[in-house]
Amino acid sequence: MSLPYVLTLVANRKHGTLSNEAIDIARNLVKGEAPVTLSEGEAVDIPCPTPEAGAPTPETIRATLSPFKVDAILNKNRGRRKAVLISDMDSTTFAGETLDELAKRTGTGDKIADITNRAMNGEMDFATSLRERTIVLAGQPESLLDEVLHVLDLSDGVRELVQTMKANGARTALISGGFDWFTARAAPLCGFDEHYGNDLEIKNGVITGQLLGPILGPDEKKTHLERLCAERGVKLQASITTGDGANDIPMLSAAGMGIAYHAKPNVRKTIERQVNFCGMRAHLFAQGYPASAIIGGEKN
Repeated sequence: MSLPYVLTLVANRKHGTLSNEAIDIARNLVKGEAPVTLSEGEAVDIPCPTPEAGAPTPETIRATLSPFKVDAILNKNRGRRKAVLISDMDSTTFAGETLDELAKRTGTGDKIADITNRAMNGEMDFATSLRERTIVLAGQPESLLDEVLHVLDLSDGVRELVQTMKANGARTALISGGFDWFTARAAPLCGFDEHYGNDLEIKNGVITGQLLGPILGPDEKKTHLERLCAERGVKLQASITTGDGANDIPMLSAAGMGIAYHAKPNVRKTIERQVNFCGMRAHLFAQGYPASAIIGGEKN
């Protein structure tokens, strides 16, 4: 009979391979069995028993392995593969912030970056922060949005994450507290089934600085998660969500596997499962997918 828990270790191969020393330390921490290779030099599963009282916490495990720049994600073995995926956009699907990039081009970069940081750290009401960051765009041409779209890179491995989960029957969605102008273009690049964001008003090719309709914020992200699971016919436990900011915390907390991805400090304090060193492939390894099952990207 397999053990009830599994600790997944993932190394970012751009910075080195997963060392035997890191694996041995992790096994001792969780009293684990021999590792199962998911990707040679990159990821392993360590089957382990249910953590006992006084056992090292996920935070302790991460701290112990941090010198090796290894992500460690502890999960129950049962039900690891998820049927619903929701990803945030800025600094998650994209490797940067669309609003910050827009602000740089309007000469308000420092001011907007400060508002973004305060909002993502939960120090400022999200709706207020979004409206303050949007109003500075008033009078700018829509072409400014195109400029930003073409300078932002997709996060490493996000296409593999979306396409592999879709191939295995998952429903996938890109849901952002940013603008749906960007989600509408990022979603097909990655292969998401659907996308949602805030409606930026544009008239005659000019940004008005206003938003149309209600704000899509933290609670709305969670509501979308609940709806997608209901439509897919699964419980919340069968979902995986990922994001980096305070507005992602409700959906990260509600999902069966919520992963804080290169997240802000207050998010890391709140969300147990984290990816701090690696790309999006780590989300697949956390679900038990071997490299051979990943669609696109490197296979071994």
